[in-house]
Amino acid sequence: MIRTPDEIAKMRKAGRVVAEIIEKTRAFVRPGVTTLQVDAVAREVIERRGARSNFLNYHGFPAVICTSPNDMIVHGIPGPYLVEEGDLLSVDCGAIVEGYHGDAAYTMAVGEVPPVARRLLEATEASLEAGIAELRPGGRLHDVGRAVQAVAEAAGFSVVRKYVGHAIGTEMHEDPQVPNYWPGTPGPRLKVGNVFAIEPMVNVGSPDTVELDDGWSVVTADGSLSAHFEHTIAVTDDGPEVLTRA
Repeated sequence: MIRTPDEIAKMRKAGRVVAEIIEKTRAFVRPGVTTLQVDAVAREVIERRGARSNFLNYHGFPAVICTSPNDMIVHGIPGPYLVEEGDLLSVDCGAIVEGYHGDAAYTMAVGEVPPVARRLLEATEASLEAGIAELRPGGRLHDVGRAVQAVAEAAGFSVVRKYVGHAIGTEMHEDPQVPNYWPGTPGPRLKVGNVFAIEPMVNVGSPDTVELDDGWSVVTADGSLSAHFEHTIAVTDDGPEVLTRA
């Protein structure tokens, strides 16, 4: 779908709210806080900025962010989990402004973490940047996944296949999907006004996943660490514009 300049301006507003959620939650996370307290920080930003949450009540999801520690890849439900020194914590967040969505995620180290965890964070964030760089008019959508996969696998890690990025606009998840790997076909040609949420999920071990009994939380099948980074990006005449970056 092609978004008009006015629509992208609204998505830019939503993106600024999401960027503030990232800033505030990242500053708040430390050993001894619960993931439910992190959710409360995000709620305060959304309410103060007059936005709405696109996560809360989405297919019954009970919070405004997802909090996924260590081997949890995505969709963790905030609750009594106590953040500890040495954790990796992924935070996925979003907001709606004037009917338009923003969606982003980051993974952070809590205090000192093993070298492999640091390398995982660096590689996953670098894979996101490589994918973003492919969002140019006339490019092909699946070159995003090719770039993500190349960076992650060159670092010795694996890319999750089951969960992917997506177009975004008046709904959080719109078609087409955006694989984080090369699916074997180039995909549609990119046009000015396309907007996508690109979100590589990268594991230290196998790319295989398991959904927990809560119906939401997804963990690595082999118990290895995982990281998740995401931004909402518009395709413009000048190349990619990241709408959720502060």
